[in-house]
Amino acid sequence: MTETTQPGVRHPLPPFTRETAVRKARMAEDAWNSRDPERVSLAYTQDSGWRNRAEFPAGRAEIVAFLQRKWARELDYRLIKELWAFAENRIAVRFAYEWRDDAGNWFRSHGNENWEFDEHGLMRLRFASINDQPIRDADRKFHWPQGPRPADHPGLSDLGL
Repeated sequence: MTETTQPGVRHPLPPFTRETAVRKARMAEDAWNSRDPERVSLAYTQDSGWRNRAEFPAGRAEIVAFLQRKWARELDYRLIKELWAFAENRIAVRFAYEWRDDAGNWFRSHGNENWEFDEHGLMRLRFASINDQPIRDADRKFHWPQGPRPADHPGLSDLGL
C-alpha cells in the first residue's frame, strides 16, 4: 500500500523534521478549509481529546459534531496555519482564520494550537487557544475561493499577522 492508502495511517509520521512538520500543518490547513467535518476527523485518533475555547470534544464523533456546529456559525471560513515549533511527535502552530456571522459581521480569529501525534501520524491531543477580532469587510486579507489556500497566497508572516 502507498502512503495515501494505508488505513489508519496519516503521513508524514513522527518524529517530525522541519519539512514534515510544515507539510503536516499545511495538510491540516487544507483539510479544515474543506469544511468537511468527516474528512477533518480522519486526521485524529478514535479517542482524540481536544480543548477548543470552552469545549472539550472527545473522540471522532464529538469532533464531527463540534465542526458541524462551528461551520454552521462561522460562514465563509478561510484559514491559514503556520508552523511555530516541533519536536519528536509534537507540533505547535499559530493560525488565523476569517469568517462572517449570519448578520454579515466579519471576524478574524487568531490562535495557537499544540498537537500531539501517535505513531501512525494521527493527532491524539489538540489544545487550541483562540481570540476573535471584529474586522471590517475592507480589512479582510483572505480572499481565495472556498477550499484550500492557493500555493501562491501569502502566509501569516507575509501578511503581517
